[in-house]
Amino acid sequence: MGVNSKIEWTHHTFNPWWGCTRVSPACKHCYAETWAKRLGQDGLWGSKTERRFFSDSHWREPLKWNREAAVAGERRRVFCASMADVFENRRDLDASRNRLWRLIEETPNLDWLLLTKRIQHVEKLVPWSGEWPKNVWLGTTAETQKWLEKRVEHLLKHAASVRFLSAEPLLGPLTLSQWLQRPGSSVAGINWVIAGGESGPESRHMHPAWAEDLRDQCLQAGVPFHFKQWGHWAPEELIQETISVRTQRIELVGRAGELIRMVKVGKNKGGRILAGQYWDQIP
Repeated sequence: MGVNSKIEWTHHTFNPWWGCTRVSPACKHCYAETWAKRLGQDGLWGSKTERRFFSDSHWREPLKWNREAAVAGERRRVFCASMADVFENRRDLDASRNRLWRLIEETPNLDWLLLTKRIQHVEKLVPWSGEWPKNVWLGTTAETQKWLEKRVEHLLKHAASVRFLSAEPLLGPLTLSQWLQRPGSSVAGINWVIAGGESGPESRHMHPAWAEDLRDQCLQAGVPFHFKQWGHWAPEELIQETISVRTQRIELVGRAGELIRMVKVGKNKGGRILAGQYWDQIP
């Protein structure tokens, strides 16, 4: 899927800056913070730390992607931002944030996916009221039911073309049927759901039933569902190679009472197959 991104549900990734602050349980093993530290950028996380900003050439990249999409006669998706949160409420970010809004408006062939854990700040930080630009998709993270209920109403108040939910890392079961927007409905709702397990050596496991329940709720409502990954833990039956006896295992009970063995093998070996198939649905 990705042109210059390894994320399965997008073509490009663009970061207006690097750095963030942890705000909820989903942030406990933040992949972005871990990646930044690997690259020697270990002073970017925290409420008082400086952010890393980028050159004009970096900001011209989406303009090139927009031209390429126009020539190809197709739309391209841009995830913004994998290494930050656009709606972090800091005044020193306003200049870059305002530059981002202008860039979005200048690239009509790109669909910009703005994913945030700070959905409550969107209303005061975006320049759009009422109808938003048609190329903006707005999403929020919901790792558990508690955080879904804290964030979902803030998401639904905005007239973005697509409102989406990222249940990654999925840390508990979610009941979200009441907020899914069924085809033809005029009631504002969630138009897309992404789910996945946590990656990284200290990751927490995702129960298969949690992902299966989300898929079923989406199928029933006619809402696209994307299963991104199992993460570091995956069902043993999905692993194609011999598993060491020293590999960490957890035993769970499935929806039908069956025994499920989860093994800690890393996200590449765990893969993306859920219930026998890939789920790559996109609005």
